[in-house]
Amino acid sequence: MTTTVKTDSIIVATGVKKTYDTGKVKVAALQGVDLTITRGEMVAIMGPSGCGKTTLLNCLSGLDDVDEGGSIKISGSELTTMSDNQKTTYRARQMGYIFQSYNLLPVLTALENVELPMLVSGANPKETREKAMKALTLVGLADRAKHYPAELSGGQQQRVAIARALVNDPEIVWGDEPTGNLDTTNSKEIMDLLVQLNKQNNQTFVLVTHDDSVAARAHRIIRMRDGVIVNESRNSR
Repeated sequence: MTTTVKTDSIIVATGVKKTYDTGKVKVAALQGVDLTITRGEMVAIMGPSGCGKTTLLNCLSGLDDVDEGGSIKISGSELTTMSDNQKTTYRARQMGYIFQSYNLLPVLTALENVELPMLVSGANPKETREKAMKALTLVGLADRAKHYPAELSGGQQQRVAIARALVNDPEIVWGDEPTGNLDTTNSKEIMDLLVQLNKQNNQTFVLVTHDDSVAARAHRIIRMRDGVIVNESRNSR
């Protein structure tokens, strides 16, 4: 049986600017970024602290607004014209997020943490339980479903966070330093998992990282400085 893989552009950003106004000074965090990412691609965004890489991730994913005139299209939908409620719904259905600090609720089990985004969006509790267990199985933690975050290692907690990000089968998974709190061994295991999921599901991954070993696992590395993209390179993965 022949499998058809989509190769169209899933993220198209044009002239993206972001200015932070403190009241006393204006800081141009992004200064006209143009970027296209192909469906199923894994991209690493790198650069020195303060270069705008996390701001770019937040703007591309709709967590932050951009200055007037910029355009961000996700699967053809213009993100900048959506209302806050529309963006919240779109993110919940189409996107997943992995953060450096895991962001797990300590009073909930691994399974309940994975379920939470679906329950908040009004999904059926029985369906959420089944999907959450499937996601935990996918990341190799089915046997830790009833454990609380404090009973899990850092690598296991990040696997729970990945399961939570993947539970709704998002088109795009965003990662902000997803291995930043992990040692070398756990970092490699997490990247092995992300690369496997990227290949298996043809999901798009956009990762902000300072770690060369993480960036080396991506298809493409975007390098930023002073709010602009200065160069990019491709890996033979």
